Amino acid sequence: MQLEFYFDVGSPAAYLAYRRLQQLHEGGGIEVVNRPILLGGVFKATGNSAPGTVPAKGRYMLEQDLPRFALRYGVALNFNPHFPINTLQLMRGVFAARDLDCEDAYIDAVFHGMWERPDNLGDAVILVQLLQSRGLDAAAIMERSSSPDIKQALIQATEEAVGRGVFGAPTMFLGEEMFFGQDRLDFVEERVGA
Repeated sequence: MQLEFYFDVGSPAAYLAYRRLQQLHEGGGIEVVNRPILLGGVFKATGNSAPGTVPAKGRYMLEQDLPRFALRYGVALNFNPHFPINTLQLMRGVFAARDLDCEDAYIDAVFHGMWERPDNLGDAVILVQLLQSRGLDAAAIMERSSSPDIKQALIQATEEAVGRGVFGAPTMFLGEEMFFGQDRLDFVEERVGA
């Protein structure tokens, strides 16, 4: 079964969904198709906003809700003190890494640096160091991610996501059925199990 995973690495909920989807993939029965988007673009197009814009909701999510899910999934989650980080370069990097045949390794490295270490990935020097530490060709990824066609690919992917009804991240699709939020993965698991 194929699941489309719309994400931005700046979302801690997308990070948790990513790690859980890795576990489900390893268990068999699900193929994950990465659909990188720019969450800021989605918010602008839909009139949505980040949970942290409501202080009480942001505190609850970061201090209670997200750590509960990290514990449930058995994964590390460390709040990034540099949050929020502008993820434009990072998300362009997904498309660049796709072109360079290292997409999965790149996504894993960036989620690791954002939500496990956590690093200031808004700093290009730190990003390059992270990618190099994971055996990736950071120079090639950085160069490719600044090309006009990569910039356009991210814009187009974000617009297509909004056109499909995406209003935040993570959003997942099984066929045309949409699931929003890592806290909806139980429903995804039910569908995959059926």
